Amino acid sequence: MLIAGAKGFAKEVLEVCYQLQQLEHLVFFDDVNADAPDLLYNQFPVLKSIEEVALYFKTIDAAFTIGIGNPSLRKKLVNKFEAIGGVYTSTISPLATIGHFGNTIGAGCNIMTGTVITNDVTIGSGVIINLDCTVGHDSIIGDFVEMAPGVHVSGNCSIGAYSNIGTNAAILPKITIGKNVIVGAGSVVTKDVPANCLVVGVPAIVKRELPKIQF
Repeated sequence: MLIAGAKGFAKEVLEVCYQLQQLEHLVFFDDVNADAPDLLYNQFPVLKSIEEVALYFKTIDAAFTIGIGNPSLRKKLVNKFEAIGGVYTSTISPLATIGHFGNTIGAGCNIMTGTVITNDVTIGSGVIINLDCTVGHDSIIGDFVEMAPGVHVSGNCSIGAYSNIGTNAAILPKITIGKNVIVGAGSVVTKDVPANCLVVGVPAIVKRELPKIQF
């Protein structure tokens, strides 16, 4: 597998790969940071050009995941890698607790240690559910949503694509959050939130509008 990114969240994805015993032929990709090493932890090669990635996909393993936050950037990288033959692949920690009834998890999700997902939950593609998050029954998490550590989503909630839910935020039951919303860390969302805005506070209120995302 290739992990896009070689810093920050990519190191947490590496830990999930370790938990899954999927370290064989594992590589990273970083064409941005000049100080990126040739070998991460003196073990894992760091590819530094898209040409190297294309060769890796063709000759070694087509599977890749995104070890970078930021919903829009994740989507752009997925488009780039799929165009050269990559297969977007989920990394789901065996130390997450996922219900056995009615759940759907899309391609390329990163579901981290300590996550609890109950039943009848629909998770789109490219979603990050970070450490110690919970997602309640009958909830829908849209494509490329990013949930920071400690987020709690109650039952019957819907979170629109490309939204970013900050650390320790809580979404109360039966709440709908629109596409491309940022929920500030520690906020408590008590009513529906329209698309393309930043909400902060307890209770969360709209602070400003955000530019629309187009893909």
